[in-house]
Amino acid sequence: MSDRDARRAFDSAGAFLQGHFVYTSGRHGADYLEKFRILEDPRATTELAGMIAERFRPLQPELVAGPTTGGIILAFEVARQLGVDAVYVERGDTGGRVLRRGFEISPDTRVLVVDDVVTTGGSLIETQACIANAGGVVIGVGVLADRTAGRVKTNVPFYACLTVDFPSYPPEECPLCAIGIPVAPPRGSSTKVLA
Repeated sequence: MSDRDARRAFDSAGAFLQGHFVYTSGRHGADYLEKFRILEDPRATTELAGMIAERFRPLQPELVAGPTTGGIILAFEVARQLGVDAVYVERGDTGGRVLRRGFEISPDTRVLVVDDVVTTGGSLIETQACIANAGGVVIGVGVLADRTAGRVKTNVPFYACLTVDFPSYPPEECPLCAIGIPVAPPRGSSTKVLA
């Protein structure tokens, strides 16, 4: 599967939305990638997870970790295709990410971190820190989509099935606000969207 195939999967799932959106960060933008349109499609999820698994198979991951919520499905499927286990990291009560539900990572375990969409890289950084604090060694990061057009930096090999550039703006600099386009929620969501 190529980048073109990944784009086709996102397009056919109706994952690309256009309008005027307010992201969780408070920034505004005209484009939104509804990752759950992909994750609700088992065939598309399996194919995209396969792209990540094949990219990182040579690095011999022993465990796959994903942050809640979108990372759960992806971590499971990538781990299944690699023949290893998966763990999930959740938001901690005081910030950051933590392992719960009895998940443990043996010291020096080679861990592949996966997530659905990277926007700022914050959840990836938190997930990597959680894995390191638990004794694991992060060997790579794989995502379904990179909204930053490659601007997110990691200290390990990084791979995105799809790379897009969705500019975002502080509300006071938003060109959509300036011309009076109302904020529109994506399908089935409130006005604020995760990004």
